[in-house]
Amino acid sequence: MAKEILNLQPASVWKYFYDFTQIPRPTGQMEEVTNYVYECGKKMGLETLRDEVGNILIRKPATKGYESRPIVTLQSHVDMVPQKNSDVNHDFSKDPIDAYIDGEWVKARGTTLGADNAIGASMALAIMEDNSLEHGPLEALFTINEEVGMDGANGLKPGFLKGDILLNIDSEVEGKLFIGCAGGVDVNVSLEYKDQETSSEDDCAVRLSLVGLKGGHSGVDIHVGRANANKLMARLLKAAIEEFGIRLSSFEGGTMRNAIPREAFATLTLAPEDSENFNKFIADFEALFTKEFAGIEDRIALKIEKCELPKYLIPEDVQDNLINALEACQNGPISMLQSFPDTVEASTNLSIVRAGEGKVTVNFLVRSSSDSRKMWVASSIESTFLLIGAKVEFDASYTGWQPNAQSHIMNVMSKAFEDFYNEKPDIKVMHAGLECGIIQGVMPNMDMISFGPEIRHPHSPDEKVHIESVARSYQVLLNTLKLV
Repeated sequence: MAKEILNLQPASVWKYFYDFTQIPRPTGQMEEVTNYVYECGKKMGLETLRDEVGNILIRKPATKGYESRPIVTLQSHVDMVPQKNSDVNHDFSKDPIDAYIDGEWVKARGTTLGADNAIGASMALAIMEDNSLEHGPLEALFTINEEVGMDGANGLKPGFLKGDILLNIDSEVEGKLFIGCAGGVDVNVSLEYKDQETSSEDDCAVRLSLVGLKGGHSGVDIHVGRANANKLMARLLKAAIEEFGIRLSSFEGGTMRNAIPREAFATLTLAPEDSENFNKFIADFEALFTKEFAGIEDRIALKIEKCELPKYLIPEDVQDNLINALEACQNGPISMLQSFPDTVEASTNLSIVRAGEGKVTVNFLVRSSSDSRKMWVASSIESTFLLIGAKVEFDASYTGWQPNAQSHIMNVMSKAFEDFYNEKPDIKVMHAGLECGIIQGVMPNMDMISFGPEIRHPHSPDEKVHIESVARSYQVLLNTLKLV
C-alpha cells in the first residue's frame, strides 16, 4: 500500500511525496498536479503565482532577523517519466503510482516511481509550509514538462523570479554537489515509403520480442554500459536477413527520448522450412547477448510468437537501409570531460524506433557539455541517415550549465555538507540535463547549485529512492538555508 510511506521521516516531506504519487503527472499532463501545488501555496497563506506556460511560484518571507539575506529560489519539476514493463497493466494518464517500502528504499510496482523529481518538489513544499525554520526570503519554483522539451524552464520570462541563488533539488547522487550539466538536442529522423504487399502466402509470420533490459536515464546511466534494445534488435535483424532472408513488416522499440530503451519488437516473415533453425538462431542470440552483457544485464529475453501473416511488408531496400543505418549510428558515450575524468562529455541515445505502415521514425537525444561537440555528434547521426534518403531535423536544443568555480552557494553548501557529514562533498558536473542552464539564460546573475538524495535507475521501472538519504539531504538543505 502506497500509504505506508506516510510513516517515514521527515513526515512533512513524505506527506507531499505521497500526494504526488496519487496524481497522474506524465510529461504533458500538468493541469492536475500544478493545480495541486498552487492550492498548497494558497492554503499556506503565501503569495502564489502561475506564469503563462503553467509554472507555479510560491514566495515566503524571511524569518525575523534574516530579512537582509539573499533571496533563495528552491527549484524542482513536477512531471515524471512514464515507463513500465510491457506486461504491467498501468495507465499513467489516470492511475496512481503504487509506491511501497522495500528495506532501505521506496520503489514502485512495475513502473517508474517519479521520485525524479517529486522528492525535490516535496522538500520545497515542506520548507514553504514549516514556519519553525530559520531562513532568508524564499521562493519555490515548480516547473512543468521538464522531461520532454523543458517547456517550463524555456517559458520563464524575466521578472517572474526574484532569487539571487538557485537551489535545484533534482540531482540523484547523495554526497555530490553539482555545479554544471550537459546541454542536449533531439535528432528526429523520418522516411516515408510505399508498403509492399506480402507476396507469398506460404511464408510464416512471427512476432519477435526483446525484453528484460534495465534501461535507465540516458544521462545518468549512459556510461554504465547497459544494453540498448534498439541497437540489439537491429543487430539481430541484420544477421537474420543475411542468414534467412527474413522480411520485416514492423519494428517498434523504446518510448521516451531520455530513457535507454528496454524493449523492442519486430514482426517478420520467413520460409516455413526455416522455422526450426530460426528458433535456434534466436536462442543463440539470447545466449550471446546474455554473455556479452554479463554483470550489467541479468534478464535479457528473446521471445518468438507465431502471428497472422501481415498484409504489408517494408520494401526490401528500405528494410536493409534502415537496419544498416541503425547498426552504423553512434550510441552511448562519445567523449569524456578532461577536467572531470569520470564524467561523460558527449553521448547519444538511440531512444525510439518506429517502422511500419509506410513510415519510419527514429529519435535520438544527444547530450554534451560542449555546444559545438553536441552539434557535431548530431551531425554525424544526420549524415548516417541522409545516406539512406531520410529526412533529419534537429529540435528542442538547449545549452548546458557552465560551472562557476567561484560560486558562493557552492562554498556555503559545502560547509553545510561538511558540518553534517564530517567530510567534504564531491563537486561534480552532471551529464544529465538540468534546467539550470536555461534558467541562467533568463537570470544570468543567479548563483546556482544542484543536489538531492540517492535515486537509483530513474526513467526505468527499477527507479527507487533511498529513505535515509532523503532525511539527510533535507537536513543539509535546512542547514544551508540558515547559512546563506
